[in-house]
Amino acid sequence: MTSFPDPAPGPVILFGSGETSPSGRKVFDQALRKLPAAPRLALLETPAGFELNSAQVIGRVANFLTQRLQNYQPRVSIIPARKRDTAFSPDDADLAAPLLEADLIFMGPGSPTYAIRQLQDSLAWHYLLARHQLGAAMVFASAAVVAISAYALPVYEIYKVGADLYWNKGLDFFGLYGLPLVIIPHWNNNDGGEELDTSRCFMGKSRFAELMRMLPADLTVIGIDEKTALILDLQAGVCRVSGLGGVAIIHIGHEHHTPGPDLAGSGLDEVAEQREGHIHVYRDGERFPLQNCCPLELRSAVENLPPAAWKQAVQVQECLAAERAFAGREPAMPSDGLPLEVQNLLEARQQARAGKDWATADQLRGQLAGLGWKVLDTPAGPQLVKEN
Repeated sequence: MTSFPDPAPGPVILFGSGETSPSGRKVFDQALRKLPAAPRLALLETPAGFELNSAQVIGRVANFLTQRLQNYQPRVSIIPARKRDTAFSPDDADLAAPLLEADLIFMGPGSPTYAIRQLQDSLAWHYLLARHQLGAAMVFASAAVVAISAYALPVYEIYKVGADLYWNKGLDFFGLYGLPLVIIPHWNNNDGGEELDTSRCFMGKSRFAELMRMLPADLTVIGIDEKTALILDLQAGVCRVSGLGGVAIIHIGHEHHTPGPDLAGSGLDEVAEQREGHIHVYRDGERFPLQNCCPLELRSAVENLPPAAWKQAVQVQECLAAERAFAGREPAMPSDGLPLEVQNLLEARQQARAGKDWATADQLRGQLAGLGWKVLDTPAGPQLVKEN
């Protein structure tokens, strides 16, 4: 039976926009500072997968990370999981594999509804959830922030195509932790100038108020301003705001004093009243308990994951932990200096892995361990370390 360890989810960073701006760099800098040396970063291309230049869209983020944060020597992998039933499917195990090794996973611009269609119940999504459960940091921006909500705002369909107001079922990332959230980036957008209200992610205040009436009353709505990030530490139960704007939280629940900023004319007080709820507004540098958002249930999400995906995630992380622990020790003995029995077992294990016969590969790993050799599956191939 696959074991379910205690949940130890990594931090979650939600950008309203501006992930590659100077304010975004500050947030990434703080995140990478807490990761292992030469951290592994995986960038999921899916939200922009329908665009002909999706590689360039995610490539700009990759260039930003490798150039602006080069002092951390990040090892960036792009996951081109663009569309199901193609050569770039999010269900392709080899394509999605770097997610299992990542210390930080990023997903950003594109179409929220497209991302949901491609990732819902996909292998890539299961890998992402498993990796977060094992401590990886998650960074979601713009379209991805919408897609991971319990209910996702179909921005393009309403704003560009003119569809009637509705909500899409989202990926519900936070639902695994008992947090029923709807997250709205671009909260204070003003691209429309004085002629058109494009706040609330291009919906405008009046139209968004109608959308709010369609949501279940017990949901919490979080609006994140542009060039602003909300950083959630699920284990500590603490949130922090960083950036040029603020974060508005509309919900029902505990009683509290009226927040400092004047909300007159914002439209938020009316929306909260119609939901029999209230509002918090937080600005750059402010911290607040996650309980101010909604009650946190830090429970293991792995029970909702396919056992095979979870098992692989655990195995990959065990190998990486061993690899990092043995870094700096004597390198593994080359194959031509190994006992013949060990060489044969190692070769047989490689053949089993190539054929995706994971059960046999695990059995052979156990035989090698019984002979005193630990296998490290590295990007450069398997290495053996003699255990004392």
